[in-house]
Amino acid sequence: MLTSIRLRAYFLLTLIAPAVAERIFHNRDHSDVLIPASHQAELIIDKGSAQQFLLKYGFMRPGSWEESQSDTALVPAAASTAPFDMTPLIQEGDSGSRAGKESASKDPAENPTFISALRDFQEVSGLRVTGVLDDATKAAMNKPRCGVPDKALDSNVTATANATDTRPNQTLFISTTAAGATRGLDSTHSRDGPTGSLGPERRKRFLETLLLRKRRRRDLTGAGQVGFSKKVLKWRLMGEGYSSQLSIDEQRYVFKLAFRMWSEVCPVEFEEDLTSPLFEIDVRLGFGTGRHLGCAQSFDGAGREFAHAWFLGDIHFDDDEHFTAPSGGNGISLLKVAVHEIGHVLGLPHIYRGGSIMQPSYVPQDSAFEIDWMDRKAIQQLYGGCKGRFNTVFDWVRKERTPYGELVIRFNTYFIRDSWYWLYENRSNRTRYGDPIALQVGWHGIPSDGVDAYVHVWDWRTDAAYFFKGTQYWRYDSENDQVYTQDSEGQRYPRLISEGFPGIPSPINTAFYNRRDSRIYFFKDLHVYSFDVRTNKKVNGFPMRITDVFPAVVPGDHPIGNLDVAYFSYTHNSIFFLKGSHFWKVVSSQDRRQNPSLPYNGVLPRKDIDSHWFDICNVHMSTLKMTL
Repeated sequence: MLTSIRLRAYFLLTLIAPAVAERIFHNRDHSDVLIPASHQAELIIDKGSAQQFLLKYGFMRPGSWEESQSDTALVPAAASTAPFDMTPLIQEGDSGSRAGKESASKDPAENPTFISALRDFQEVSGLRVTGVLDDATKAAMNKPRCGVPDKALDSNVTATANATDTRPNQTLFISTTAAGATRGLDSTHSRDGPTGSLGPERRKRFLETLLLRKRRRRDLTGAGQVGFSKKVLKWRLMGEGYSSQLSIDEQRYVFKLAFRMWSEVCPVEFEEDLTSPLFEIDVRLGFGTGRHLGCAQSFDGAGREFAHAWFLGDIHFDDDEHFTAPSGGNGISLLKVAVHEIGHVLGLPHIYRGGSIMQPSYVPQDSAFEIDWMDRKAIQQLYGGCKGRFNTVFDWVRKERTPYGELVIRFNTYFIRDSWYWLYENRSNRTRYGDPIALQVGWHGIPSDGVDAYVHVWDWRTDAAYFFKGTQYWRYDSENDQVYTQDSEGQRYPRLISEGFPGIPSPINTAFYNRRDSRIYFFKDLHVYSFDVRTNKKVNGFPMRITDVFPAVVPGDHPIGNLDVAYFSYTHNSIFFLKGSHFWKVVSSQDRRQNPSLPYNGVLPRKDIDSHWFDICNVHMSTLKMTL
């Protein structure tokens, strides 16, 4: 039977409980959604906090930060439960603890190691190198930045740097399954078995072993560099790691785009995988604050460290930061941060160079930022360039008028592989940002699964563009940007190649138009056919063997036949043959002027396509059509 005191207590609890169940926001000025001071990163304002910064980011005593992740993780079974008997926890201190405490209290500015580290930081940050903690140095240290050290740390340094975080109620999340517990992730997607019966320290050691085993599965790239050995990597935004600031669709879109941007410059594809067991996911992403997602590294609140990543591992974002989507307003671009952190996962360190996405500090930029040339070369050092064969390559020539009414001729270069194409910017020596694109987006009405050849017959009297596929060809209406169904001469399309080009067999391998002699050269198997567009007839004496019309400059170094592409480049004023991942340049008039001994139409020794045309890379099918 309840006493009067118990009744009063019960009555008070029933009144209070509903009131605290829902958090009510009333303030019109939105002051209730401002980040509390406890969630703001502590500013670096003195030499002690500067020393912690230099320790954390590797400027003092660099070592192995990767190994320190699990060493510094405290994994309590219940964060709010204290042991009844404290005696087993009392241990004798070592003889150096007292001296160490005294030395730690000394002014860091008198420490030569601190001064040297400070000078290193000032140098890489583009500051005046003085070794003095001035206002400019403090401002640089307080900039938003990546949490990955600029130089790797050993476990002792990491432990010291993290010891400054004394905020209450920040405990490590532990999943009830092994794969999830490795980084505090969703247990419902794992098959590795429960760990709930293990004690906290045994559980921690078990997770370290599991993580190490997973790391060993990712070994050397084909180039012998340390990196992912797979060419298709799976990623997932974890369900317990959603951001509170952006919609789930916005978050997934940003990450999909970030992964795609790396695919556009290196031969690694990324697939979002929402169904496979967790242990099959290569890169897991999530948001958190403070101690988060089973991670050994805690976030510092809004204002400085916005994310961190593990080499060949996962990525965490500080949800105290104000992240924005590409179309969002002021804030930290989640896309830019994600691209940076994915670079770390793939194996890139910080790069101190203006324009690099791998700079440690966040540099505000517009939403149109792209991966810098140096970053492209750095990632290709690890994974190599992008290789692959093409269906056709051509220069799209068109006549345009300037604002002053002058008629000019312009062209762009296109590479087509199956149903996708890249525009190649010859002046920048790279593909256009955001390519590849679906073929029918660029040319309306041609076969959607690719073409065998493109030929543009043009001079000051004729302007006719043709696409070839199988036994048929299509004429393209450039002014209306679509294929002709019927042209001005009454010809209906598509037509049989044998009807439009008498004497030419089909299907063909490739073709190109030579403006020097007004002929189309059709290639099929080991032979080449010459077609005169002025007489609309096959030239007598053809077909001929390709090796006879285009002899090898170096005996034995020749594509022989079954070419993928025959391409006349207006940029180089030369003919190129492409087959597989190689190309052969045909001797040009300029080549013969420089070296008269070269044979007419001689084929120069082969080279790799990716050594001449850069970054023509596949992306995963799931990222070919990017819509939010």
